[in-house]
Order: sequence, then structure tokens, then C-alpha cells
Amino acid sequence: MMILELFWIFFKIGLFSFGGGYAMIPLIQNEIVSRGWLTAEGFANIVGIAEMTPGPIAINMATFVGYKTIGVFGSVGATLGVALPSILLILLVSKVFFTYQKHPLKKGLFYGMRPVIVGLILSAAYFIAETSLFIVKPGEWSGHFLANIDWVSVGIALLTVLGMRKLKLHPILLLGIGGAVRIGFKLLGL
Repeated sequence: MMILELFWIFFKIGLFSFGGGYAMIPLIQNEIVSRGWLTAEGFANIVGIAEMTPGPIAINMATFVGYKTIGVFGSVGATLGVALPSILLILLVSKVFFTYQKHPLKKGLFYGMRPVIVGLILSAAYFIAETSLFIVKPGEWSGHFLANIDWVSVGIALLTVLGMRKLKLHPILLLGIGGAVRIGFKLLGL
């Protein structure tokens, strides 16, 4: 039954993902796209929707992926699957954490996981960039590398970083501006 499979996939992702929702993106992408439940482009769209809606991105992604694959019951199954491990683990970890609060191995473990989390987030960013900033997928390039880049999207992405880091603009405002700019360029035929 697909709902149990969806629950189990998201349960495993929730159980073995550290570093928050962004670290889960490559794991979710691998599971869902490899099964053919969503295309890479459809998955990238879900990441964008999950980012702009309120709430944790992992819960939002599970809800959207579940809905897109099965419907309402898929949303419930995937969301329960991704949330349940966190609930169970936080109960266990909080007990251990406070019992061994000053143990040196605890610090080493947490410091050791940080670079892995950064790598997972960079992997997710690479995947999204691959589907968003190029006219065709990198494996299907023709001609010179620079001819395959969607320069309008690159410009929007760089201005978004500037808007977030320097101007401290709200992500929803940036999503709206970026969408409007992209629509404007499409209407102009660019």
C-alpha cells in the first residue's frame, strides 16, 4: 500500500536526518524522484512552495509531497512519518543530554556533525540550482557552458541573496518580487 510506503520513507528520513529540514531535502529528493513519484522540476517547485509557506520546511515538504503523490491521506501519512522520529528522539536525547551534559564526547559528537549538515544543505542547494539556474540540465549541455545558464534566474538569485543579507527583506516579499520580475521578463520574451 503506497500510504504505508510513503509513511515509512518519511519516517526513515526523519529518523536519520540531522541538521533540520534543509538537510532533509537531498534525502527526500532522492527517495521521491528516484521512485518516479515526482519529476526533478516538480520536486524543485515543492521545495519553493515549502520554503514560502509558514512552518518547518520538513513538515511542509512532507505535506506537499504526500498530497502530490496520494492526496490528503498521503499528506497525513508523510507528515506523521517525518514528525514522529523527531518527537521520539527528542524525548530520548533530552534525557541523555541532561544526564551527560558535561561529557567531552557529547561536544565532539555535536561538533563532528556540523560539517556533515553543511554538506547536506549544500547538496540541496546544488540540486535546486541545477534545476533553476540552467536552461537545460548540466548533463544535456550543448555548446559553451555559459550559453546554458539562465542569466535572468542567476540575476534574480543574486539579488535575492543581497536582499536577504544586506537589506534584511522578508523571504515572502523576495519571492513575490522575484516572481513578478520573472513574469515581466517572460512577457518581454527574455
